[in-house]
Amino acid sequence: MKKNLLKHLLKPSSSFTYLSLCLILFMFSSQINSQTVSVQGRISASRFPVKNAMVTFIDETDTTNKISALTDASGNYQISILTSAESNQLPTKFELEQSYPNPFSSSAAIPYQLKKESNVQVTIYDILGREVRKFNVGLQSIGVHNVLWDGHNNFGQRVTSGVYFYRLQAGSESQVKKMIFNESVKGLVPLPRMYSAVAPKVSIGKRQGIEAGYYTIRVENSNNTAPLVVSQQLDKVLLQKDTTINFTVDYTSVADIDLDSLHQVIRGFGAASPWYLSVPTDSEIESAFETETGRVGLSIFRITVESDSNLWGKWVPSTKKANEMGAKIIASPWNAPARLTETVGNITRVRHDKYAEYAAHLNSFIAYMEKNGVPIYGLSVQNEPEYGDQWTGWTPDEMLTFMRDYANSITGTRVMAPESFQFRRNMSDPILNDSAASANTDIICGHIYGGGLSKYPLAEEKGKEVWMTEYLMGENNSGNNLQWAIALAQNINAVMLADMNTYVWWTMVRYYGMIGDGTIASNPQDPRERYPAKGEVTKKGYVMSQFARFIRPGYYRVESGVYPPLLGTAGGVSVSAYEDPVSSKTVIIVINTSSSSKEQAFRIHNGSMSTTFTPYTTSESKNCEKGEDISITDGNLTLTVEPSSITTFISN
Repeated sequence: MKKNLLKHLLKPSSSFTYLSLCLILFMFSSQINSQTVSVQGRISASRFPVKNAMVTFIDETDTTNKISALTDASGNYQISILTSAESNQLPTKFELEQSYPNPFSSSAAIPYQLKKESNVQVTIYDILGREVRKFNVGLQSIGVHNVLWDGHNNFGQRVTSGVYFYRLQAGSESQVKKMIFNESVKGLVPLPRMYSAVAPKVSIGKRQGIEAGYYTIRVENSNNTAPLVVSQQLDKVLLQKDTTINFTVDYTSVADIDLDSLHQVIRGFGAASPWYLSVPTDSEIESAFETETGRVGLSIFRITVESDSNLWGKWVPSTKKANEMGAKIIASPWNAPARLTETVGNITRVRHDKYAEYAAHLNSFIAYMEKNGVPIYGLSVQNEPEYGDQWTGWTPDEMLTFMRDYANSITGTRVMAPESFQFRRNMSDPILNDSAASANTDIICGHIYGGGLSKYPLAEEKGKEVWMTEYLMGENNSGNNLQWAIALAQNINAVMLADMNTYVWWTMVRYYGMIGDGTIASNPQDPRERYPAKGEVTKKGYVMSQFARFIRPGYYRVESGVYPPLLGTAGGVSVSAYEDPVSSKTVIIVINTSSSSKEQAFRIHNGSMSTTFTPYTTSESKNCEKGEDISITDGNLTLTVEPSSITTFISN
C-alpha cells in the first residue's frame, strides 16, 4: 500500500502537497564520483568587486555542456568541471541530489542525473507546498545536470529565510528533497557540484566523460548583479588543470531599492524666519508652503521665541497662514528674558533658581500662539546652547537639570532638546540616559554645522525622533548658484540617509535661501552671479521642492543604496527612496553631483514589477521641470542622469 501511495504521489498529474513532500524525503540518494578541474577567480569592475555575476563555462566540443557559478560579495567564484567518469559510473538511474551549499544565502546548485533523455522541470515549493519558482528546463540527454536557484520567486522577489523543497520531474519520474535558505550565511561558499555534464555517446567499456579541453567563458548579469556589468566572453580557453581566471569588466552602477525595508517616518521639510529679518508676507508664505508647480512645498515653519513677549504678535499672521496650509510650526528661543538671566564671565545663562520661571515663560508663548489660532507643534528649550557668548548659554549639566526637573511643566506642545549646533552627543546623551529627562523630551533636535551628521542609535533605542532643525550653506552666493543648490540637495539626502525625521533650512526668505528678498551678499564670492528678485523662488528653493513637494509628512524612507558608492571629489550619483504607506506611492530621489551625465541602473525590490514613474528635474536649465513618463519592467530600469542635477521620480 505504501509503495502504491508513493507511486501515486509521484505521477506528473497528481497534486503536489505538503504530505507528498514529507513522504518523499525518505527516498534514497547517492553521490556521483568524478574527477574534476577546479577553476576559481575574481570579477571586478574598476577596483570594485562584482557581486552575483554569472560566470559560465561552455564546452566547445559540445555547447550543451555548461557549468555556471555566481560570484560572492567579494567578487569571487569557484566551480568544478567534470573531466572524466568510468563506464560503470554513468547514470543508470534517475537521481535527484542534495542541493549545494545547504544552507545557502545567494545561490544554490540543484544537481541531478538522468538515465534516459527526458523533458525536465524543476520546481521550488515553500513549507506549505506552495509553488515559489519553476524552471522549465526542457529536453535533456542522459547524464549529469544542474539548475541554479538564486533565492527569488517567479516574480523576481527575494524569498524569506526558511525551509524549501525542490522537486525534479523528468518524464514520468519525480523526486523531492529539501533545502534551507538563510540570508545570514556570509562569505565565499564554493559550489563544486555546479555542473551540467551530458554523458558522451561512446561505446560501453571505453573511457567516457568530459575531457579537459577548450571552453568558452562568459561573464554576464544575473537578477542581482551589482554593479551591472558589460557582458564579456573569452573563447578557446584551454583547461587542463586547476587554475585561476580573473576578469576586469566595464560596469554601470546599480541603485538597489527595497520597498519592504522601512526606515524613519518623514515629518517634513522646512525653513526658518529669524528675528532679525522681516516677517514673511502672505505671498512669500504661499510660495513657500503651497505644493503646486513653481512652489517650494515646505511643511515645517520655524520661528523665534522672542525674549520680549510684546513681540510675539508679529509672528501670528504668517504662522497662522502657514498652519492653515498644513505646515507644522516649531519655535526656538535665542535669548531668555533678562530678568531670568545672569552673566558669568562672557556667558549669559538662565539663573539656576529661575528654571521654573523660564519654563513658565515658554508656556506663556505656547498659550499665546494657541489663543491666536497657531498651535505650536514643537518647542525647543534653547537654540544652540553651546553659543553662550552670542545668546543664552547652557552647559550639558544645566540642560540635563532643566530637562529632568522642569521640562515636564511645559505643556501643549512637543518638547525639543538640546538643539546643539553640531548635534553634540555630550549635550543629548545625558538627557537620553536619564529616565526622567528622557521622559520629558519628545524630540531630539540639533544642527549639523561641521559635525553631527550621522545616525543616532541611542535616540532610536529610547524611541525618540531626531530632527535636523537648522543648516545654512553658500551664504556668500546667490540662491541661484547651481553648485550650491546641488550641494544642498546632497546635504538633504545625507540627512535623510542618517535616519533623521526632518530637514529644516535656515532663512526661508533671503538672497541665498529658498525665496529671494531682493538683496545681494555684502561680500559676494562671485559678483557676476544673478541674484533673485524679491519673491522669486531660487535654485535652492527648487532643489528643496524636489523633496518637499513629493515626500509629504507621513511617508517613510525605504532602504536604498548605490553600488559602487560615490568616489572622492570626482562626483557621482546618490539615491534615496520613500514610500507612502497609505497610497503605496513610491518616490525616488536621484542626485548627480558630477559635471557630466551618468548612466544609472535601478533595481526595485518588493514592489510592482511593471509600473511608470514621472520625473521632475532641477538642473542648470530646469526648475523642478516635469518630464515624460518612464516605464519600468520587471523592477529594472537604466537611464541617463543629467549633469549637476536632482531628479525626483514619482510612481503612477
